[in-house]
Amino acid sequence: MIATGTQKKAKTLLANLLKARFPFLYIQTWEEDRVLSVIRSVAQDVELIKTPREVLTWRMTTGIIDGQGSSKDECKAPLKALEFIEKYDKPCIVVLQDFHVYFGGQGKLPDFQVIRKLRDMLINIKQSRNPKNIIFTSPFLNLPGDLQKDITIVDFDLPTFDEIRSVLDEMINVNEQSGRIQISLTGEEKERLAKAAMGLTLSEAENAFARAMVEDGRLDIHDVDVILEEKEQIIKKTGILEFITSELKMEDVGGLENLKRWLAKRNNSWLDSARKYGLPAPKGVLITGVPGCGKSMISKSISSMWQLPLLRLDMGKIFSGIVGSSEENMRKAIKTAEAISPSILWIDEIEKGFSGISNGGDSGTSSRIFGQFLTWMQEKTSPVFVIATANNISGLPPELMRKGRFDEIFFVDLPTKRERKEILKVHIKKRLKDPEVVGGFQLTEEVLENLAAKCEGFVGAEIEQLVIDGLFEAYAESRSIRLDDFEKAIINTVPLSVTQAEQIRSVRDWANVRAVTATPQEDREDYAKDSVAITIGPGSESNDIGEDVRFNRGGRTIDF
Repeated sequence: MIATGTQKKAKTLLANLLKARFPFLYIQTWEEDRVLSVIRSVAQDVELIKTPREVLTWRMTTGIIDGQGSSKDECKAPLKALEFIEKYDKPCIVVLQDFHVYFGGQGKLPDFQVIRKLRDMLINIKQSRNPKNIIFTSPFLNLPGDLQKDITIVDFDLPTFDEIRSVLDEMINVNEQSGRIQISLTGEEKERLAKAAMGLTLSEAENAFARAMVEDGRLDIHDVDVILEEKEQIIKKTGILEFITSELKMEDVGGLENLKRWLAKRNNSWLDSARKYGLPAPKGVLITGVPGCGKSMISKSISSMWQLPLLRLDMGKIFSGIVGSSEENMRKAIKTAEAISPSILWIDEIEKGFSGISNGGDSGTSSRIFGQFLTWMQEKTSPVFVIATANNISGLPPELMRKGRFDEIFFVDLPTKRERKEILKVHIKKRLKDPEVVGGFQLTEEVLENLAAKCEGFVGAEIEQLVIDGLFEAYAESRSIRLDDFEKAIINTVPLSVTQAEQIRSVRDWANVRAVTATPQEDREDYAKDSVAITIGPGSESNDIGEDVRFNRGGRTIDF
């Protein structure tokens, strides 16, 4: 395997620490075999380390195993193993696996004799005639206070894209020779498949590729979904992030063409092909607007369009009762999102998560977490696309909306007539599939025009509900659907544009100069140049308001 720049940098750092006689190094990793492979590679690379060294390993089940594979059973006890290492008189690197169990933690006291012995060995290791280093490897970072000044932590990242691609290529070559699995991948599709496995260990990636192959006897771009299912296991174990599995597609979202085009242009921008243009991976979008107009729906559909895992960050799980744990929860969530990148991180109703920033009622915890999130948004290099949705825009701190945090702020307004037609078509077609229920009803352009005109001022969620209410009218009488069923449902609905007129006006005033409209100009031609009239007619069963409600349309018009 050819070492990439990242791999070479990691090996060089490890070699320099070994040459500088750092006595104790600590590597947190689940990949014991992979880290041992890297250590052995460095130990024999005369260009990196000059003096080749033997690599010995220790486990409590096997004792010490030397470079020739011989086991020292008498060294299973930790103190015996340390005594053996102290007396060993050859250039060596000793890897102690799972030695952290003697360091205490999780309600257990440390083994003070072991810790004392390690401290006693410091001078011996540093002044040894032959170079000698001890490396602790463990899935968990657990350092006793007595040794914190003596142990150096070495980061060991998850496999790089090139390492995962190498595993994929090797598996493809083996299966092409056997002819048992049909491989149908272009060069770019192989890249997308390997990118999808980023954040998995080499073993997990290999398992995911193998599962994809055996499920249908072929490997193609559709197997990205299998890789994402493997990543779901990682998310479930955090307890903070939620892996969202959604069947929604962009075609299921009516209207918002401006936002859709913006997202479509940035699809695959985390692949190498985008680097030719000098493009960075997009940071994210903030979507605000009238409640019920499709912000959450389009957030879920991005995952399907981009074929990336969608992670929902529950701010309620970030804030916990133990002092200091909230900040650690946020770090854990960010680290997990980056580990499985490229990924999409969705924060729904973000204004509620940071509601305690201004009043300081939580001893500054909200402010610290908010600052932590802002710093990450500004400086992140991993391809984690952040989608934040907000209804009450006044609750958002101004720092969140500064350029550099999000790529763009989109405003989702009440749907235009053209958008209402699209939303009606989506929901009616999705539900009207049984011929007996359809009967003589035909969803013609004239029908859509009629319904769209009558439900002016309705948000997307209300349009969906009126379709459901219309179907209930037919279901209650055990007959096929009729146009007047939908018309009756419209009459019986008082939309948010009336009940929350002041709030909508406030959101539009804010968005008029700060956000880009998610609806393109051609769809906004239904409305007058400066305003839209929403008329609630008198005489309906549930509403006798009989007044016109007029709003200024919010959001700058920029066509993507």
